[in-house]
Amino acid sequence: MDMLTGEQIAEADLTDWRKLGQGLHARYVVGDFGTGVRFVAAVGEAGDALGHHPRVTMGDGYIDFKLVSDDAVYRDGEGTEHLVEWVTRQDVDLARRITGIAAEQAVDADPASITTIELALDTAHAATIAPVWAALLTGSTEARGRGTIGDDVRDATGRAPILWFQDTDEHETPRQRFHIDVQVRYDVAEQRIAAAVAAGAVIVDGSRAPWTTVLADQDGNKACVGTTLPAAQER
Repeated sequence: MDMLTGEQIAEADLTDWRKLGQGLHARYVVGDFGTGVRFVAAVGEAGDALGHHPRVTMGDGYIDFKLVSDDAVYRDGEGTEHLVEWVTRQDVDLARRITGIAAEQAVDADPASITTIELALDTAHAATIAPVWAALLTGSTEARGRGTIGDDVRDATGRAPILWFQDTDEHETPRQRFHIDVQVRYDVAEQRIAAAVAAGAVIVDGSRAPWTTVLADQDGNKACVGTTLPAAQER
């Protein structure tokens, strides 16, 4: 299936879900383990019916879902098709079904708590160093470029965070090369930034806000807070 644009995803109006990074994310609050198991079992049956399943993480009182297709079709400027990890129509369809199952079982969503973390490394040599980081993070160089047209390191099991490479000019250490990307929903970003500033951070670059805001701690270490706006606010 074709990958969906950010606007198409936003217009789907998935109340329980947020598009962060490459996929759709949702968190549901459950009162006990048995309730969580029954909820996940029902989601599994829905996934069987659609031929597509979410990635599931169960914790103490919550269940996290991630929906992403590993065969989304991306067409580059020359019309060449590439298979990438991204949101497709089947993810949107299953997200709606999971929302319906949650309503049927009286399980509440908690979209305000959804956060994803990615690592970013500034480098002029992504193609050269990517295999090293793939081996370090996942034990295999096969993770390099998985699900992307670039050199991103993406662990198929989701144990390690995504590492992507930000192109930069040649530079000497000790200039910071790593930074953390904190992806949150659109109506949480401002609060997250304010909390960091209250704790002592400074805003280094707000020129691309609200999509991306660069902050730094008292030692100058930088991080980015990113979000995706609803379609109505993007226009």
